[in-house]
Amino acid sequence: MQPKTKYGQNFLIDLNILDVLVRGADLSRRDVILEVGTGMGSLTRHMAPHVGQIVTVEIDRELQALAKRELDQHPNITMLSLDVLRNKNHLRDEVLECVRSKLELIPNGQFKLVANLPYNVATPIISNLLSTNLVPERMVVTIQRELAERIVAPPGCKDYSALSIWMQSLCDCEILRMLPSSVFWPRPKVESAIIRILPKPEKRARIVDLPYFHTTLRALFFHRRKFLRSQLLTASQDRLSKPQVDEILARLGHSESLRAEQLSVEQIIELLEATRQASQL
Repeated sequence: MQPKTKYGQNFLIDLNILDVLVRGADLSRRDVILEVGTGMGSLTRHMAPHVGQIVTVEIDRELQALAKRELDQHPNITMLSLDVLRNKNHLRDEVLECVRSKLELIPNGQFKLVANLPYNVATPIISNLLSTNLVPERMVVTIQRELAERIVAPPGCKDYSALSIWMQSLCDCEILRMLPSSVFWPRPKVESAIIRILPKPEKRARIVDLPYFHTTLRALFFHRRKFLRSQLLTASQDRLSKPQVDEILARLGHSESLRAEQLSVEQIIELLEATRQASQL
């Protein structure tokens, strides 16, 4: 069977890398695992003896049929054949409901995302999970190296983006290992990385209105080379006047000639909360 490029299929063939994923996930019998991209079932099979339940999702029906032969012997594995994304901004309800139903079976169960994510859907899966009311205790995933570096990027560097701030404002993020293309079949044209993402409730609590924060943050970085004053006016979509923006920048001690990419995560959180409050006046 040949991998399908339209699904971003690159199968992990170095079994030592599976151990890195499993160690990073700190698996236990309390865990309900969501795996996106069952593939041949190698990681699924590796995790099954160590966890309570696995919900594994594969969009490719032919591939799922092959994996099913290998995984049928494990009663704690539930296989779903569908696209995990309803659209680019939302995960499919059926997947989240399946995870919830498995959590109800396990006292004090905890939800984790552990997967070799298809490159073409990695960003929306990781990002959108943080917007749901079913946030994982952790995510340990293999993704494109470029994406991993964007997630952990510090202020002021070229990789620092709305995604960096979104992830770091809600989570502790750490790259566990860089992976050469040789550990996959077929070899991708890019390098990969294993990243561990730990959502932190205390970080989430700092953000009063999460949908507003997420939407405005993305708009703020849409024209990242504009100066901060112009970025805020554009991002506010006419909810803020120029005098209001000038007052906010002066109060927070920011020059209007700064750019958003020069501000720390904490400064962005403070700035967007100030704009949210001002827009409600």
